Amino acid sequence: MPGPETPPLSRRHRLFAAGFRAIAASRADLWMGSLARGRGLILTFHHVRPGAPGAYAPNTLLAITPDFLDRTLAMVRRRGFEIIGLDALPERLAGGGRPFVVLTFDDGYRDNAEHAAPILRRHGAPWTLFVTSDFADGRGRLWWLELEAAIARLDRVRVPEAGLDLPARDAPGKSAAFEAVYRALRAGPEERLLAVIADLCAEAGFAPGRMAGDLCLGWSDLRDLGRDPLVTFGAHTISHPMLAKHGAAAARREIGEGRARIAAELGRPVTHLSYPVGDPTSAGPRDFALAHELGFATAVTTRPGHLFGPHADHLHALPRVSVNGHHQTEAALAALLSGVPFLAWNRGRRLNVA
Repeated sequence: MPGPETPPLSRRHRLFAAGFRAIAASRADLWMGSLARGRGLILTFHHVRPGAPGAYAPNTLLAITPDFLDRTLAMVRRRGFEIIGLDALPERLAGGGRPFVVLTFDDGYRDNAEHAAPILRRHGAPWTLFVTSDFADGRGRLWWLELEAAIARLDRVRVPEAGLDLPARDAPGKSAAFEAVYRALRAGPEERLLAVIADLCAEAGFAPGRMAGDLCLGWSDLRDLGRDPLVTFGAHTISHPMLAKHGAAAARREIGEGRARIAAELGRPVTHLSYPVGDPTSAGPRDFALAHELGFATAVTTRPGHLFGPHADHLHALPRVSVNGHHQTEAALAALLSGVPFLAWNRGRRLNVA
C-alpha cells in the first residue's frame, strides 16, 4: 500500500490503474491475449533504484524499484516470453516463433549499473542501454529533473512567458506547478524550454547542467559495464533534444555524431537508436528516415504498442511499452504483456508510425 508520503496519482494514472485492475479481475489478459498480443514487445525503463518517492516527486513515473524489475523479469518468463537482445529483433520479427520481450533502458543512469545490471545478470537477460553522449560527458541538461529540483526549492514559480505565477509552498502546490510549467514549455520551442528552466534553476540557487555528472554513467563506467556480454549500447543523440522541434541538419548531427562518439569511446559498433522523449511531437517520419539513412538497424520510439509482422518494414519507428513507476503491480504488468490496453492499434491494424 502507498504510504502517507507517496505522491497522489493524477486522474489519468488513476484511470490507468483502474483499467489494469479491471483487466486482472476479468482475466482479460488471459482470454483476450491471443487477440491483442503481438509477436513481441520492447519494454522501456529509465531509473531502477530502491526507496519510495516523497510527497513531491513529479518524475516518479520514470523510476521503478529493483524488486519490481526482478518481478517483471520473472513474470515475463512465466507468461511464456523469451527475452532476446535488440540485435536479434529484426530477424525474429520477420520470422516469428515464441513471443519475445526486448529490454531497453534510456539515458544511461548510474542506477542502471548499480541496481539493474545485477538483476539482469542473475536472470541471464540481455538488455540495451541507450546513451546520450553529453550525459556521459557529465554536462548534459536533464531538464525534467532540473525543473523538479528548482520547484522543490522555490515557494513560488513564475514563468511570465507562459502567463504562470503559481504558489509552490507544499507538495500539492509544487506538483501542480510542475505540471503546469512542464505542459506549457513542452508545447513550445525547445530553446525556450531550456532557457526558462535555466532561469528557474538560477532562482533556486543552482546551476543547470550539473546533474548528469551525478546521475549518469561516465565513459569509464560505461566501459566497465560493457564487459558484461549481456549489455548492448545504443545511441540516444548528443544532447537529448526533441528532434522534431529542430531542423533536419541539426537532427542528423545529433543522431550521427552521438553515435560516433559512443562508438569511439566504447570501441564497438552502435547499431540501434532511441529517439529522445520519443512521442509524436518529438520524433516523426523525417527522423525515422534519417535513422534509416544513417544505417541504424533499428530505432525505437515511446509510442505505445506491441510488435507485429508489418513492423519488419518499419524498423526505424518501433513502438515500446513503458514500465511506469506509478504502476508497479503485477496487474499492470500482466495487462501490458497481454496487449489488451493497446487493442485499438494492435493486430497490425495501426502501426503508429505516421
